[in-house]
Amino acid sequence: MNAKVGAAASAGTDAAERSVLLLWMIFTGLSVFAAFLLWRYGLIRLMVNSDRTYISSVIAVLYIVTCMHCFWRTRAIAREGEVARGCRAILAAPDGAKVLASDARGLPRGLVTDHIKSLVQKADAQAKGRIDQTLLLRTLADRLRGSNGFGAFVSDTLMKLGLLGTIIGFIIMLAPIASLDAADKVAMKSSMGLMSDGMAVAMYTTLAGLIGSILVRIQYYMLDSATQRVFSDAVVLTETHVTPALERRLGTPLGSPP
Repeated sequence: MNAKVGAAASAGTDAAERSVLLLWMIFTGLSVFAAFLLWRYGLIRLMVNSDRTYISSVIAVLYIVTCMHCFWRTRAIAREGEVARGCRAILAAPDGAKVLASDARGLPRGLVTDHIKSLVQKADAQAKGRIDQTLLLRTLADRLRGSNGFGAFVSDTLMKLGLLGTIIGFIIMLAPIASLDAADKVAMKSSMGLMSDGMAVAMYTTLAGLIGSILVRIQYYMLDSATQRVFSDAVVLTETHVTPALERRLGTPLGSPP
């Protein structure tokens, strides 16, 4: 009965962790489909041809690069989730404490395992007392987070590029007004064309920057949520299976002050 319950819980956790990568793939698939529709109806071509500053093209390229980075980070977090599950399955076994006696060499490789190994080394160097893993948990959180901050940087950069395109577009639009002669119909027509081009630059770059910034924010929000779940699983794992076993090995009574 316990084996069935454990298998069901493990299957549920596996599905939850796989959903991290699956959500990213669904979101990216919908984004690609939307981009295909925009290209099919000529809107992307119109944006590229109308934007003489090529800022919208730069935004699109930067967005694609960021999507690749987010995919790489999502895969890394998904692997760390698998490592945490593997460690929990091994340490929750009746003889799981024996793995800690061998410097945690039987655990799968990953950041969570490195954290457990650091706890084992700290216990070996510590003669007695409770094991405080606060500083080690901070280090684990930083290592799990990795380069996730790149998403916030790119999102802000895309927004600023859109605003830059807006300013340049308004400059292009308002430049002909200074030399505008209402009696000269040819100059008037030429000025109206330049003003239209400037407005197109302002609108398309702003739109591209806003959409790119929002989509990047959504992707990295999902990534940060998955990272937080892996960190929480690591905390529960070490607090319920690792530190109690190490403190028993040191002969520290449970509940005693450090």
